[in-house]
Formats: sequence, structure tokens, C-alpha cells
Amino acid sequence: MAAFLVVLREGVEAALIVGILLAYVHRLGNRRGSHWVWVGTVSAVVLSGIAGIVIFSTIGSLGPRAEEMAEGVVAWLAAGLLTWMVFWMGSQARHIRGRLEGEVDTAIASGGGGALAALAFVAVLREGLETALFLISTTIGTEADGLQLLGGLLGLMVAIGIGYLIYRGGTRIDVRVFFRVTGVLIILFAAGLIAKGIHEFQSVGLLPTVVDPLWNLSILDPDTTLVGQFAKSLFGWRPDPSLLMAVGYLAYLVPIGAAFLSMTRKTGAGTREAASDVAGS
Repeated sequence: MAAFLVVLREGVEAALIVGILLAYVHRLGNRRGSHWVWVGTVSAVVLSGIAGIVIFSTIGSLGPRAEEMAEGVVAWLAAGLLTWMVFWMGSQARHIRGRLEGEVDTAIASGGGGALAALAFVAVLREGLETALFLISTTIGTEADGLQLLGGLLGLMVAIGIGYLIYRGGTRIDVRVFFRVTGVLIILFAAGLIAKGIHEFQSVGLLPTVVDPLWNLSILDPDTTLVGQFAKSLFGWRPDPSLLMAVGYLAYLVPIGAAFLSMTRKTGAGTREAASDVAGS
């Protein structure tokens, strides 16, 4: 579920970007430009996949202590990027069309097809590398058994479908609600990553344990209950967290969640405008 969620969210963002680029070059009558947009997009997807495999293999080949430290760093880095991602889309969505169209004009004027492919490549590569890192972060504290990859592939398929429907304008999809709901879930997932990172750093002695465990709710043990397993995969739930893990979780969740809900109430029209720009073009 965690892999499905983060890939779905990132995939829809990438689909919006590609959709805006394709719609604009089509409106300009530059049919060759669409080809170059796809060249850049596919190249970025392939490179992101290679980068994810290399990073995952590198972490898996480390010794136990180094691996725990690396997983802690990945968890915190992913939490930071996830936070930036949801706030960026909330604050910049209403301006994304104008910015991308200006970059397309510059690319066509300066370098033609190659520059247009580079524009799509850079935009999609950022989303792809983030996705690779987020997929790796879903395996922290668990045994990677292929389910994370399956969830990610399903999320990508759904994201492609949503992107296509938005581009064709064949159905009304309230992208504002989509980004707000997934943003809340992403923040809950990121809070779990903060706690996971603390756990990894406590395991190697970089952070104190203080009170460990703070409580022990075996009734929601992920190893024995389906509800506990779901909560662990999506929200980082542990039935026996340390005091520092609980404090870290709440210290992130409360202010970040409140700020996100406040921001999306004020700028909620932004993502709707971005989606309508794609569908209307």
C-alpha cells in the first residue's frame, strides 16, 4: 500500500507535467515536438529505474551496522522529500502551466528538439528519482519480498490511466481532492519514516533509547494481525515504539499536517487549474 500510494502520487504529478508539455506543443502545431517530449520522458523513466536498482543493491550489500545507518538516512531523506513534494504541488500548481510553457518556448527557440527532450527529461527524472528513493524507503524495517515492487507498478498503472483521462478530457477528475487526500496519507507515511529512521539510529547507538518500549500493544502486532501489518506498511506503526520514536512521530505529524491542511484550504484551486489546463488544451 505504501509503495502504491507514493508511486501513484508521483506518477500523477509526472503525468500532469508531460500532459502540459504535450498539450502545448500540440497547440503550437509542432508535431515533431511531441516525439521529443516522449524521448525525454522515456529516457528519464529508464534512468530512474536503473538508479533505483543500483541504490537498492548498494544498501543491501552493506554490513548490518552500515545498512541500518544507511536505512536511517534514506528514511529521513525520503520524509524530507515527501514533505517538499506535497507542499510544492500545493503552492506551485496554479503556476505550473505558465512556467512549463515558457520553458518550452525557450527550448524550441534555443535548441529545437534536443532542448525540448532535455526539458521533459529533467522534469520527469526528478519525479522518477524521488519515486525510486520512496520505493526503497517502503522496505525499511521489513523484508523486501517483491510486494513493494508490485504495489509500485500498480500505482504507476493507475497514475498513467489518470493522466490519460486528464489529457483527453473525457471525464472530470477532481485533481484538487486527489492531491489533498493523498497529501494527507503521504504526510502520515512520512511521519512513519521519521520514526523508522529514529529506530534505525537507535539500533546502531547514534540516538538514545530513553524509554523502550513506551508501550506494547501486542493486539496490533504486524507479525500476527492484518490490521497491524497494514498500519506498519502505510503509517510506520510499531506495537512497541520507544519514547523518542513516538515523540519524533508527533513532532513531525502535528505541525506539518496542520500546515498542509491550512495551505490546501487557501490554495485548493491551484491543482484544479493545472488539471483543467491539460484537459482544456
